[in-house]
Amino acid sequence: MRAHIVDPSAYTPPYDHALASALGRAGVQVELITSAFGYGTVPEPDGYTVRRLFYRRAPGPAGSRVRSAAKLLEHVPDMLRYRTVARTADVVHFQWLTVQPVDRYLLPDRPTVLTSHDLLPREPRPGQVQAQRRLYDSVDAIVVHSQYGRELLTGRLGIDPAKVRVIHHGAFRHLTAQAHEVPLPEELRSVSVPVVLFFGLLRPYKGLDILLEAWRRVQGAELWVVGRPRMALEPLRARAPAGVRFIPRFVSDAELPAFFRRADVVVLPYSRTERLDWSGVLATALAFGKPSVISDVGGFGEVAAADAARLVAPDDPPALAAVIEGLLSDQQAREGLAWGALTAAKGAYSWETAASETLALYRDLVG
Repeated sequence: MRAHIVDPSAYTPPYDHALASALGRAGVQVELITSAFGYGTVPEPDGYTVRRLFYRRAPGPAGSRVRSAAKLLEHVPDMLRYRTVARTADVVHFQWLTVQPVDRYLLPDRPTVLTSHDLLPREPRPGQVQAQRRLYDSVDAIVVHSQYGRELLTGRLGIDPAKVRVIHHGAFRHLTAQAHEVPLPEELRSVSVPVVLFFGLLRPYKGLDILLEAWRRVQGAELWVVGRPRMALEPLRARAPAGVRFIPRFVSDAELPAFFRRADVVVLPYSRTERLDWSGVLATALAFGKPSVISDVGGFGEVAAADAARLVAPDDPPALAAVIEGLLSDQQAREGLAWGALTAAKGAYSWETAASETLALYRDLVG
């Protein structure tokens, strides 16, 4: 079986790497088709090969308007070029297709899978939901990470249930076993109180405003807000209570373990949203065996049902504060959630399980 994992903009290198490696271990000949990742290093290929076919001429720093505009200009020619390359694959598995109104016309003539990382557009513009719906119609199969995701696509959007396959997002265990880890900066190593970690891209839907309001009720701990901003932080900084540290930058894979190892609790206080299915931050917390407090959104409730995290209603600062304080004061409860997280990471949310189910999907499509 020859499979292409295609992530044109290199949006999710950890996911691409983990899936490609697990499929390689399962006997699949895997090639990752992507572009250069502009924010730091990416994992070395392990059991697969890499070809960077997209956006090779795009100038400008990562995330800049210049680079984004150049990528948009290169997208159609690169997709057309990839159609020729795709003839060498038995199945093509796209992780992201970002220019949806035209991408459905550019798909290769091969069995095609799309992983729906975002069930619906994050911040939809006019016509974007309809474009995503038409794109779903154009592929042969869709992977979602939870039963919630399957029900939203088949119910809300009317996608044929036979096309939608639930395959859990694996825990990023490769991040826990890196050859070279970078320690925390000295000012963070000197913190002696318990630490609650909010990690990942800083976006409006992730509920940071709710978390800061909740933190006014939490005593004797520090909240670390760590990640690259994709929204204005100044208003949130101005409202932040005591005991909050902002580390507003991209954190490399080598730096990441130190933050998760230091955290006593990881918090994902995401606001109510339909588009969210799962989270790479939650996949990381499971891998490190961290007690997590998660909003009841998307497929998060399925993780809590496996005793791998503690669930809280979204957009409810008092409830969020109560759950955080309860865990910080109860070591036995934290240890129980840590055990549940590690168990999930080795079982239902392992990449071995995901690869086995993905390979079964490929075989169904290829016949």
